Amino acid sequence: MTREELEKYLDALLSPQLFEDYGPNGLQIEGRPLIGRLAFSVSATQESISIACEREAQALVVHHGLFWKFHGVQSLTGPFAKRVFPLVRNQISLFGYHLPLDAHPDIGNAACLGDLINLGSRDPFGRYKGCPTGTRGRLSTPVTALELKEKLEQVLHHPVMMATPDPRAMIETIGIITGGANSEWRLAADDGLDAYVSGEMSEHDWHESREAGVHMFAGGHHATERFGIQALMRCIQRDFDVECFFIDSQNPA
Repeated sequence: MTREELEKYLDALLSPQLFEDYGPNGLQIEGRPLIGRLAFSVSATQESISIACEREAQALVVHHGLFWKFHGVQSLTGPFAKRVFPLVRNQISLFGYHLPLDAHPDIGNAACLGDLINLGSRDPFGRYKGCPTGTRGRLSTPVTALELKEKLEQVLHHPVMMATPDPRAMIETIGIITGGANSEWRLAADDGLDAYVSGEMSEHDWHESREAGVHMFAGGHHATERFGIQALMRCIQRDFDVECFFIDSQNPA
């Protein structure tokens, strides 16, 4: 495939133009025009970039790219340079898709996690500058808060923090926004949902969510966002004759 074909495919599938994001979506570093081996990872870290170079990928597709508004202007020095320079030297294209990959109704992080816990009757959920960032739905069979915690730990392979007014209470409706959307439990409360699932939880969220009657679960930022990028990889494997591989990370956060 060509770099332009991949860019058009990803933009058509994920519709980044619909989102006002924390950084640029799409092609972030331009590499070789032809791609025969394609790497995927949650984040563009020194580790994932190093492995992509070692395995001679021509492009790396990630959920967390290199450029963020909250970082401001960065000089090409130190740890940041050690991410950028190997990509440039090896002519590896970097593609990053953040909120579009969180929110996609079929292959998004929240949608994939919803599939794994059998969350049905789903609708878009979350409102970041007018765009949904997750999914909400209803379990076919209600479970207790403690049972949902155990199910999440099973599918995430990660410890789950639970803030609950009653671990024996039954849960039927759930909102999911993966990653660092800890404060968005309030949207679940506004929508009258029983529970909210995300990746992170702050000290005050633990108190406030349970006091508001919302069962909140945090399963790790990285752990809750491993699914969308792998689902995207499977789409490309299905539609193109190109070698693909996933680079995992031992990130406990």
